[in-house]
Amino acid sequence: MAEQEASGLQVLLHTLQTSSDKESILTILKVLGDLLSVGTDRRIHYMISKGGSEALLQTLVDTARTAPPDYDILLPLFRLLAKVGLRDKKIGQKALELEALDVTLILARKNLSHGQNLLHCLWALRVFASSVSMGAMLGINGAMELLFKVITPYTRKRTRAIRAATEVLAALLKSKSNSRRAVNRGYVTSLLRLHQDWHGHDTANTYVHVRRGLLLCLRHIASLQSGREAFLAAQGMEILFNTTQNCLDDKSMEPVISVVLQILRRCYPKSPLPLVTASSAYAFPVPGSITSEPPHDLLEEDFEDDGEEEVDKDSDSEDGKVEDDDLETDVDKLSSKPGLDRPEEELKQYEAMCPELSCSSEELESKPGDDLNPEKTEFANHHHILTAAFSKQHCFNKDQSSCGQEREDAVRSSLLCMVKTGRSTAYPGSKRKPVVNPYQNMQSNHLGRDSSESEIPDIQDSPKVAAWDIDAIFCQRMGASFSNPSRTGETVKVIDKLLQTHLKRVPFHDPYLYMSKARRTSSVVDFKMMAFPDLWGHCPPPATQPMLERKCGVQRIRIFEDIRRLIQPSDVISKVVFSLDEPWPLQDGASNCLKFFSKFESGNLRKAIQVREFEYDLLVNADVNSTQHQQWFYFRVSGMQAAIPYRFNIINCEKPNSQFNYGMQPTLYSVKEALLGRPTWIRTGYEICYYENHYRQSRAAAGGVSGKCYYTLSFAVSFPHNEDVCYLAYHYPYTYTALMTHLDILEKSVNLKEVYFRQDVLCQTLGGNPCPLVTITAMPESNSNEHLEQFRHRPYQVITARVHPGESNASWVMKGTLEFLVSSDPVARLLRENFIFKIIPMLNPDGVINGNHRCSLSGEDLNRQWLSPSAHLQPTIYHAKGLLYHLSSIGRSPVVFCDFHGHSQKKNVFLYGCSIKETLWQAGCTVGTSILEDVNYRTLPKILDKLAPAFTMSSCSFLVEKSRASTARVVVWREIGVSRSYTMESSYCGCNQGPYQGLQFGTRELEEMGAMFCLGLLILELKSASCSHQLLAQAATLLSAEEEALDQHLQRCSSRSGSIPLELEDEPACMEEVVYSTDSRSEQERNLSELDRRIQECAFNKDEGEEEEEAPGQGGEAIP
Repeated sequence: MAEQEASGLQVLLHTLQTSSDKESILTILKVLGDLLSVGTDRRIHYMISKGGSEALLQTLVDTARTAPPDYDILLPLFRLLAKVGLRDKKIGQKALELEALDVTLILARKNLSHGQNLLHCLWALRVFASSVSMGAMLGINGAMELLFKVITPYTRKRTRAIRAATEVLAALLKSKSNSRRAVNRGYVTSLLRLHQDWHGHDTANTYVHVRRGLLLCLRHIASLQSGREAFLAAQGMEILFNTTQNCLDDKSMEPVISVVLQILRRCYPKSPLPLVTASSAYAFPVPGSITSEPPHDLLEEDFEDDGEEEVDKDSDSEDGKVEDDDLETDVDKLSSKPGLDRPEEELKQYEAMCPELSCSSEELESKPGDDLNPEKTEFANHHHILTAAFSKQHCFNKDQSSCGQEREDAVRSSLLCMVKTGRSTAYPGSKRKPVVNPYQNMQSNHLGRDSSESEIPDIQDSPKVAAWDIDAIFCQRMGASFSNPSRTGETVKVIDKLLQTHLKRVPFHDPYLYMSKARRTSSVVDFKMMAFPDLWGHCPPPATQPMLERKCGVQRIRIFEDIRRLIQPSDVISKVVFSLDEPWPLQDGASNCLKFFSKFESGNLRKAIQVREFEYDLLVNADVNSTQHQQWFYFRVSGMQAAIPYRFNIINCEKPNSQFNYGMQPTLYSVKEALLGRPTWIRTGYEICYYENHYRQSRAAAGGVSGKCYYTLSFAVSFPHNEDVCYLAYHYPYTYTALMTHLDILEKSVNLKEVYFRQDVLCQTLGGNPCPLVTITAMPESNSNEHLEQFRHRPYQVITARVHPGESNASWVMKGTLEFLVSSDPVARLLRENFIFKIIPMLNPDGVINGNHRCSLSGEDLNRQWLSPSAHLQPTIYHAKGLLYHLSSIGRSPVVFCDFHGHSQKKNVFLYGCSIKETLWQAGCTVGTSILEDVNYRTLPKILDKLAPAFTMSSCSFLVEKSRASTARVVVWREIGVSRSYTMESSYCGCNQGPYQGLQFGTRELEEMGAMFCLGLLILELKSASCSHQLLAQAATLLSAEEEALDQHLQRCSSRSGSIPLELEDEPACMEEVVYSTDSRSEQERNLSELDRRIQECAFNKDEGEEEEEAPGQGGEAIP
């Protein structure tokens, strides 16, 4: 009965094992081969499920044990076994149990002189060795010794068997025990000699795969410390480096060069960074903290070099591809609303920050803060809080009109005219024309024209000093220059003359006011200088710059240059030319090297080392009171020659990958260009790559985890002028002083009869800087009670930014938001008349001031402190949360809360929100009917997807992760109950979709996004069920001339018009893969599929072109 029910396949397999008739066996093997050679792998997997592998292995053992072994059966049997074994993950274990492992080894030994038989045995061994444990077993049984008898120096005979042998050996060496055995037996030297021999003789690159196989063996051995030591002792670095230098541009050598690179990177001796300590060069005494032991110097034993690739744990990029095990699946934690984290009576102190809720018409008409002295008024509970408004300083500028009550001149067309067209709010109607180099048409005689085509006087017509002297004199803090009376008059004259002859007016900026504000900015090391770009101002370039096209081979050239330094150290200058850790001056004025400086607000450069005449290794400073978070850089460089390619290698970056690998460029500001009327930060640099280097973090720096990697950002820059002063930065800088200057100018620019603009101090930071709180709304229509009530009952919108100091793009987005909200745009007017905006434009002033990338002065990531912030250690977060608590306690929770951030690893602009159901669905959990959720959290991102050229819905995510439980987005959602609580991420790079596709963000595009966000808030209100008829009527009037926009944005239905765009991948495929690991599953799959192809070819083609030395008998004895 069982035989009757058996399938045809099972009958064939049973007959194969029991038959002793040669013709029957060959027929069955042919039928099975034909069945499995067509169709998909499903047939093979079905055969495996029916015991096919066991049947083939048993037939192999039985046939091999006959006298003599019949190779007419064994060869097709080996081919079929290899084909099936490639898909059977347990093939090695099955072969061991059925003794096929030993049988195949014996057959291989008996056929060393018969290439065709040996080749088939090797194919089977390759499949068996796919399992590391079976590879170890083969190693114990002498397989490696056998293979070294097959792998000979260069020959044109039996090359297919030699190639197969190298691949089997590489598979065996994945076993650490086999690799140790290979080291102990001196195989590293043997493999290097074989590689040299084949490389030297194979001039036509005919046998690239043999050479690659030998290198794969070395790569696996190099996974062991002892293997790397043996490789270095055998001068492996020099051998591989020298053998590849003449073939880097040969595409046929790509399989060899890629493995060589992996070996060289793996074997490059790991070392600590060239720093005296892992801790920041700056230290700040945190109140109440216990003084820790001084950080020790980095020692060899502090790091190991076998560490796995690190995950970017402290990234706030909140990548949408969240690991499921990080998703919060506890429904109680997702849905419950925790109680207050402080006594309820403390919330009364925040009433002073919301005077709009209770003030009279007379109080509204008086200027906020005119009669308040912050030094005399303080709150009893928390010393960080000052009064409701801090004193305003008038401009130093003799022409008060530049920052007085007048509106800025920039003419804006209605924001609605620019929706999703790619037209900027600052330059209406202008089309995006990508510019490769905004400095390419510079005049050599230093004469130029500003954007208004007026001639700019020669720089040297000003006080006869060089550009760096202008920068040094002009950028001293006013307090520093005025402290020396002998220089005061000269300095003021220089400043006045420069401003009169060279200053191009920058909207919402005033250098005199900036200098005044800078004197009040408190830094850890008391900066004495100001950066010229921050003082002089920045105007966006006339056109957006395209992403840099990455050339293939850039990364490998840099890696080979790193190797060259190791093996040819005499070529390296290795001269320290700048260091925050060295008290004495390191730069000789007569020396032929660049001059560096970073001790100014937001500056970050710790050390500069001249490597070659035009190449420098740079190290950025860790965050204050931290040993980590090296990413942001901002420094001054001078003494350059024009049109000379200078290379900068920032060697202690921490993030595992960067948009610098995908088209992003650093930013540059030239003092001479600014004096010529072009005060502009531009994207610059070429031959850019970002890759893992040989430096390792100490255990102390890595929080006890050893082996964490550092990464190098390498880029070349050709400066526009000789003897210029230039500034280089990770992204467009935006300082705390720039913000305070901007807020004062904004306040003076508004029409006080129409716009309610109030500056308050949320609190004092640890460093003693006021954290500004801005309130923007419309003044009441009249003094009537009805209008005053409408004024007081407007719903709130709360926006924050810059909790992470290195995310300067968030400040540019915020700048666009602030300027739009006080503008005369009809959309802005409607927003002011219907909402009260509470804005905290910079949550981490201390971090911004001191050049941190991520943390505050306490060395903490403030966006991980929202669950239970401390009033003394995290005052800005404590009081921001307290303000939100206060609004919630009086029934005035914001309609939307949004925290502006920057994203280092994705393109475009997008939102992260919170959803219980989406989180549970993603985690594969059952979503009960008792879970109720307002789905309107998706409405705003959908609106922005329609409105903003830079925004994309496809990158948005609404998952709640355990690792984000203490972030602003999640805490405001859970504890304050704001369903529309978001993080808005703006890429450091640019867009890969929409009107800006292929372009890098400039400050104009970022500011535009801030304005578009405001428009999105208005459309959100218009689409809500609670929208008043009056607002709808006003919006209809506003849009009456824009019928298309009216039809698009005033639809009250929930469905979206048009089709949903296909989800875009985060990154397109790069021309050159950024590889950090030395092995990967995809590579194994490629190797096995290649083996499958060769087996298939062998079934139909006889080996031609190879001379086989056939011995009589072909291994005729039976195997015992």
